[in-house]
Order: sequence, then C-alpha cells, then structure tokens
Amino acid sequence: MARNFPEGFWWGSATASYQIEGAVAEGGRGTSIWDTFSHTPGKTLNGDTGDVADDHFHRWEADLDLMAELGLGAYRFSVAWPRIQPTGTGAVEPRGLDFYDRLVDGLLARGITPVATLYHWDLPQPLEDAGGWPARETALAFEGYADAVAGRLGDRVAVWTTLNEPWCSAFLGYGSGVHAPGRTSDADALAAAHHLNLAHGLAGRVIRERVPAAQLSVTLNVHQLRPASDSAADADAVRQIDAVGNRVFLDPMLKGFYPDDLIADTASVTDWAFVRDGDTATINCGVDVLGVNYYTTNTVQAGVPGTVAVRDDGHQASDASSWPGADHIGFPAMPGKRTAMGWLVQPDGLTDLLLRLQRDYGVPMMITENGSAWADVVTPDGGVHDPDRIDYLERHLGAVMDAVERGADVRGYFAWSLLDNFEWAWGYDRRFGLVYVDYATQARILKDSARRYAAIVGGGVL
Repeated sequence: MARNFPEGFWWGSATASYQIEGAVAEGGRGTSIWDTFSHTPGKTLNGDTGDVADDHFHRWEADLDLMAELGLGAYRFSVAWPRIQPTGTGAVEPRGLDFYDRLVDGLLARGITPVATLYHWDLPQPLEDAGGWPARETALAFEGYADAVAGRLGDRVAVWTTLNEPWCSAFLGYGSGVHAPGRTSDADALAAAHHLNLAHGLAGRVIRERVPAAQLSVTLNVHQLRPASDSAADADAVRQIDAVGNRVFLDPMLKGFYPDDLIADTASVTDWAFVRDGDTATINCGVDVLGVNYYTTNTVQAGVPGTVAVRDDGHQASDASSWPGADHIGFPAMPGKRTAMGWLVQPDGLTDLLLRLQRDYGVPMMITENGSAWADVVTPDGGVHDPDRIDYLERHLGAVMDAVERGADVRGYFAWSLLDNFEWAWGYDRRFGLVYVDYATQARILKDSARRYAAIVGGGVL
C-alpha cells in the first residue's frame, strides 16, 4: 500500500565539510583537529586522511547538479570553521566565506534549500592547543564564528544547525579517544559536553539576532536503548546510558537543566564546577526543529563491560570509555542483519526513538542523518547495485511514517550521505553514499539506491 508523506515534507541529503571537501591547504584554510588526528600514525584505517576526500571544494557545482538530478529539495552541509577563522578566533578569511557564498547561491539557483550546520567536528587546531572543548573559551570563540557565518549567509539560509552530534565530539574525542583530538579523560569529556552545550546556546542567540526569521536547530545522535533483560539492573543500566548519552544534551538544550541522576552518576568523575550561573539558561535558547541522527539500536546490560556497538566505537583505539561514570555497563551483540559498519539493522528502533522524543520533549523533528554502509562495487555494466541499501532506506522511511502516523511531528528526511566519503577513523573503507565515488579518478556514479530515493522524493510516496 502506498504511503504518502506529510505535505511540505523536506527531502534531502547530508554531508560534512571534512569528509568531502578536500583542499585542506587552499583558500586560506587553517588546520583542524581532524587534519592532525588523521595524519597521526595508527589513528585511521590505512592511514587515510581527508586531504583530498571527494574534492568537493573544486567539484561542488557538479555535485549540486547531481542533487538537482535526484530531485532533492534540501541539502544539509557543514561549514568548516578553519576555512572561516584559520586560528579559530580573530580575523575572518574572506575566501572561506566566499566558497560557502557560492555554494548557497548554487543551491538556490537549482531550487534546493540550504541547511547549514556550523560545526561537524573540524575544530581549528589552535583552539585545541589552547584547551579544546573542555575549555570554556572554545564555546566563546564559537559564538564569534557563528556571528561571522550568519552575518554573511543569513539572508539566504533559512535553517541553521549549531552542532552535529556533540556526543561524538565530547565522548569519542575526549573520552575514548577514537575520534579527534584523541584524548582520554572522563572529566574532560564531561567538560567538553557542557561547553558544546554552551556553544549551542551562544550561537543560537547570535543566529536569532542575525536572522530573526530563521529556523534554529541542533542535531543529536540520540541513542535508542533497549535492556538486555527484564531485570531491574538492566533497566537501571539503560537509565544511566540514557543520562550520559542523551539527556546530557537534550535536557539542558530543551528543558534548561542537567538531570539530577546524571550529576549523581558522574560524581566520582567531576564536580561539575565548570557549569556557571546562567549557563543552563543560555543553553536553553529554544530550537524550532530538532535534528535526529539514527543508524541503529543498542542493547544495554548491567555489569558486563564491553565495547559499545554505536557509531565508530567499533574502531577502539584504547580501553578508555565513551561513557563517563558508566564504564561498568556492557552492550551485548544481538542477532540480526548488520551493515558493513557492524551495526544492527533495526528500523523499528527509529519509530520508538521518534515517539519517545515527541512524548518527552514535544519539539518538531527532522531526520538529519540516516543511512548505511555496504561493500559497494562497480559491476561490469558500469553500475553500482546496492539492494541492501535500498532495503535499509525503504524500511527506515517506513519506520518514520509509522512514527508520524502515531503522532510524531517529523518535518523531513536527509539521507546520509550524498557521496561516499572519508568515514572518519574508518577512512575510505566504508561507503555510505547514494553516489559512488571512485577516489582515484573522482568519478561519480549514481547507485541504484540513488535512483530509488529519487523516485520516492519525486512522488512523496513510499
């Protein structure tokens, strides 16, 4: 039976600057923590870096033509902070703003709505050298950066996302160390989480001042959690992971406070002295739409420590935990079909997640990332046939509709990703794109999934 998506539903795709742009030493761009991290031996698979990536910096017009060919109505891109402020503060690099100026104009000329993300993990290295996200000054610097970008692009960009997945920035970057900058400190990870929250609030206020009519957003990878059993211990384990994985961001951003159980659970790690009077009021700046990134569901078990089966932790660089105060909790592997990332395919988890967010926070939502990696190859007929990705796409869009029909206010869907790209610590070994990229030649090939997605977008019907 055909299922019609809501009127005005946004259909798009998403990318991130460091994963696709390349040109790391062009246009006045400064060095980011991911430049440093990926050039450090042993940090990424095969020693891959984002130096060239998809060369989108030079090929953006052709990539925008691909979006138009697919009939996409919106494009979620991220601005590279080091392109705008090479040292993270001070003078603005006009060539960096010029690049995004051209990109936005190119999108609008093709009838595609630009959705700008200010931060997708590429912190300028000088800010990291000065303390990084565990330092309050980084949040203050982000306010100035947001002002520069919104001041230049605000007349044409109507949707602004402050941060992408701050959980990854804080807990993978400063907790387990599997992401840049690769530090391993539970206390630093929690301080980073707070200052990312503060950066969201400061930037949100700037955007509202600069672009009063804009829709303000933040994108969170909210973890959908299920207990391994019906035991009280496993239920409490879910509560603890929900606190440090989800509510550490959701509650201050959307309710104006940190949850008491989070403070209690992490008391042995930090005294939370980095939270100053007025911070939570600043953080709670209000969002018009919550960005939700979803890939898989995680099973939680008390008292069995183990590597968590969520984004990128499969490539553990150390024994350090991504879960401050909860490193005694395990994540047992469950049976079922898995992607090339090793992530369980569980579309119903997305339905449950959206309904939970609607119930607990009542804010409009859009799916800002959802996709899957598979072992894609170019076949002798010159095509890329990816039935597993098509199945994943259709089932997760069905899950979105299940949630909508049960009352979730979901406004759009952005497929991750438009292009195969640099997949962080996994380098170029994992392909998420609707469009295949031959990294040796930079040729683009529409996968079967791209054509299927275009058909769904064109009709607004699954």
